[in-house]
Amino acid sequence: MKILSTCLLAILLTLTSFAQKSDKKLYDEIYRPQFHFTPQKNWHNDPNGLIYYDNEYHMFYQYNPKGNEWGYMHWGHTVSADLLHWKPLDIALYPDENSEDKERCTAFSGSAIVDENNLLNKQKGDVKTLVAFYTSQHCGQRIAYSTDKGISWEKYEGNPILPYDEKDDARDPKVFWHKDSQKWVMVLYRKTSEDDKSKGVSIYTSDNLTDWNWESHIAGFYECPDLVKFKVTNRPDETKWVLFDGDGSYLLGGFDGKTFTTESGKLKSDWGKNYYATQTWSNIPEKDGRILQIAWMRDGKFPDMPFNGQMSFPCELSVTKFPTGYKLIRKPVAELEQLHGKAYSWENKNVIPGIDENKLKKVTGDCLHIIGEFDLKTSDNFGLMVRHSSKIPGTEILYNVKRGTLSVLGCTVPLPAVNNKIKLEVLIDRASIEIFANDGQAVISNCFTPDEKANDVVLFTNGGELGIDKLDVYKIESVWNQ
Repeated sequence: MKILSTCLLAILLTLTSFAQKSDKKLYDEIYRPQFHFTPQKNWHNDPNGLIYYDNEYHMFYQYNPKGNEWGYMHWGHTVSADLLHWKPLDIALYPDENSEDKERCTAFSGSAIVDENNLLNKQKGDVKTLVAFYTSQHCGQRIAYSTDKGISWEKYEGNPILPYDEKDDARDPKVFWHKDSQKWVMVLYRKTSEDDKSKGVSIYTSDNLTDWNWESHIAGFYECPDLVKFKVTNRPDETKWVLFDGDGSYLLGGFDGKTFTTESGKLKSDWGKNYYATQTWSNIPEKDGRILQIAWMRDGKFPDMPFNGQMSFPCELSVTKFPTGYKLIRKPVAELEQLHGKAYSWENKNVIPGIDENKLKKVTGDCLHIIGEFDLKTSDNFGLMVRHSSKIPGTEILYNVKRGTLSVLGCTVPLPAVNNKIKLEVLIDRASIEIFANDGQAVISNCFTPDEKANDVVLFTNGGELGIDKLDVYKIESVWNQ
């Protein structure tokens, strides 16, 4: 018996050790993002139902539990206390009508709100009801609700709240409370006719979350709309509304509760290839006051990974008035600093082509946060080579002084220097590069698949001298280690 017990104990310890190693490997694959969200396995895309409640950020997302390809959409679910460490929860929404089709009646994108006044009459005790609005593809716009802080969800018995119309291609409802009109507002992608030129955003209003009145339509948009009110940062008494398209591009304007009035041309918020399906969190407390946004980094490549897709890093949005007009500003959330590991810093240094050695020669790593302010001096162009090695060229981030442009991975954004200086903030993860230039005025978000053994960083200049006013580089600790 003693020998048997000893054997069983040995087996148990072996299995425990194996499980620990397997879990570590699962979140430590070559192209597993270490501080961007990915599900444990399978396909995911658009962020859905972003809502803050009871000290937790809820993020739902398009999810295929059957494999690594698009289709059979459900709502995956994860929560976080800090926008960094995400705890996986059970699938929240399943296809309607017991559909097993790849597309029909599956749970497409949508949003979520808190039913503060118990309009659905579902509240239990003091816990407010959470309400999710989603597209049941080819089966109309629908509601689901949770009475236990988002842990479990029920479908509303009066579904659909907007019936399916095969001609309008409607989907992706974003719902929010409009204080001035005391109405709930829904912005919904749809067509008003069979002409594709009518593709855009329809605006609906409601008193009770279930009966919706069409109010207006603005053409020239495609998928995943969002409509958000901002205080202008340097004009605190002034506000602007921003209407977002699926690719993060936007219009500035006004909104009276029924109609959006355009005050700008369509502007880009991201110049990369992989930024899509943006959405902002609802119910952020007033004491926080931030407007927080995340997106799916579409079309990324994750060879031989158990998952397919990643989210962008959460960002804080603002609107600022510049001499050239109003502009949306996007910056990584400050919580990122919690992941800072080993730090490197330089101030008041010069880089001279062909003479100075690489200032960043001691920096190595596959997850980095780079923050720099550079004086262009006599440089023709300067930049960084990231995920570089002596045998394998890295990915080039290049600023062209004469053209006033910033380029990376085939994407180029206009970036005028300010007082002959350029600011760059770069997030490097195992499968992505995000660059926030000149304090978030220009952003490029791209996925990439660097070589596993290329972990160096090179700072260079061509044609003339470059000044380093200040440069900080931090290694980023993996969220999976915590």
